Amino acid sequence: MKYSISFEKLLELFPTSKVEGSTEQTKFCGISALERATSGDISFLGNAKYKKLVPTSNASVILLPHSYTGTPSHNQIYLKIDDPSVGLACLCKFLEKEFAPSPPAEIHSTAWIDPTAKVGERVSIGAFSFIGKNATVGNNSKIGTHCHVGDYSVVGESCQLYPSVKLLTHCYIGSRVTLNAGVVVGSEGYGFDTVDGVHEKIPHLGKVVIEDDVEIGANTCLDRARFEETRIGKGTKIDNLVQIGHNVRIGNGCLIVAQVGIAGSVKFEDEVVVGGQAGFAGHLTVGKGAKIAGQAGITKNVTPGAFLKGNPALPFKLSQRISILQKRLPELFNRFDAIESND
Repeated sequence: MKYSISFEKLLELFPTSKVEGSTEQTKFCGISALERATSGDISFLGNAKYKKLVPTSNASVILLPHSYTGTPSHNQIYLKIDDPSVGLACLCKFLEKEFAPSPPAEIHSTAWIDPTAKVGERVSIGAFSFIGKNATVGNNSKIGTHCHVGDYSVVGESCQLYPSVKLLTHCYIGSRVTLNAGVVVGSEGYGFDTVDGVHEKIPHLGKVVIEDDVEIGANTCLDRARFEETRIGKGTKIDNLVQIGHNVRIGNGCLIVAQVGIAGSVKFEDEVVVGGQAGFAGHLTVGKGAKIAGQAGITKNVTPGAFLKGNPALPFKLSQRISILQKRLPELFNRFDAIESND
């Protein structure tokens, strides 16, 4: 993306900022990490461990917390704000809106819309997309190229479906939902009964419900329920490559990082946080506000507010202690060998 932003516009974005230093640059044309920034770039200090990189950075403007002490170099500005990470996100949102605007509200000539479907006002539907029988697309929603909205499914208002999203039959998406490229909603659940040595497929007749303000990352799959529904609560954010099994219920405001696997009929209460590659056995309940570390294996119910790590998962501090003790095992065995040889 090519863009430029003036210092005056930066000050408009951060009206309570404190300015230190000066620069001959009138426009800034890049955002870079502290160590890779060059003249004309904007950088930021979002993590205190990179503080030592600030004095040597060549960025023209550096977003810094008010607590930072130091002096800008020649032809450089320190822009001190409450939270540089939040400030950078604000800047990126402005640039995205300004220089990568949303597609116009139009329906491409190659899109196929069933005559019974209902398409709202100011809707964009990209090339080779399909809107099925009795489906609904709400006002201001944007459907990318090669998307599929199945029969009797509903896309709410102001949603964004990126290319190749597949929303299968009888699924419901609320308002302001973002589905990134390759997301599959409503695929058949994984279930078989073994009869006379043969794996007989169990039909899955339920649906998937995604509430308002949810974002789901690329190539994540949400299975339809065996009956009733698989549900994702309001404001939950799910990363790429996550597998959510049939009849799973995710609460409000949860955060689920990449490559997590959730087996069928698991229930997350509100505000659960899950690290990457964690796995959950079926029919469990994870209590409100629980935190699950990356690669944890969850085989039992999790109490509200718990912080678990490891496989099988243990309380975080206990798991950390065990990890430290494991490193001492070779030394311990050497001591045992020495004692036995002396006997």
